[in-house]
Amino acid sequence: MFSYDHKIRVRYGETDKMGYVYYGFYSLYYEEARTETMRQLGLTYSELEKDGITMPVSKMNVKYIRPAMYDEVITVRTIIREQPTSRITFEYEIYNEARDLINIGTTELAFIHQSNLKPVRAPRELTDQLAQYLKEN
Repeated sequence: MFSYDHKIRVRYGETDKMGYVYYGFYSLYYEEARTETMRQLGLTYSELEKDGITMPVSKMNVKYIRPAMYDEVITVRTIIREQPTSRITFEYEIYNEARDLINIGTTELAFIHQSNLKPVRAPRELTDQLAQYLKEN
């Protein structure tokens, strides 16, 4: 298993009248944490795009447990449990400042070649980097 913790301060514009994070912003928190997780693994989205690969989200699941609040620093833990093939699954756990679990979710992304929009294998740079953390079943 590979995991990476990314901290985000909740901005005023991300909240509703009650000071709770609006539910739609959780997908943006997932995206920011996912991007930084990839960076920690030595690969950026811009590098993938230069190689002609995009990563659209094909599935997303979210469970809201407690609200995140304005000006709170939340921690988004991103977890990769399996070696990617032509798809990769990211799991998320979001914690508030008191370290209470407030949200869980998953996203599945596909590796797609830009020129023909067909699936491709995950880049070797990514699978090689993850190999040290993941055991093949």
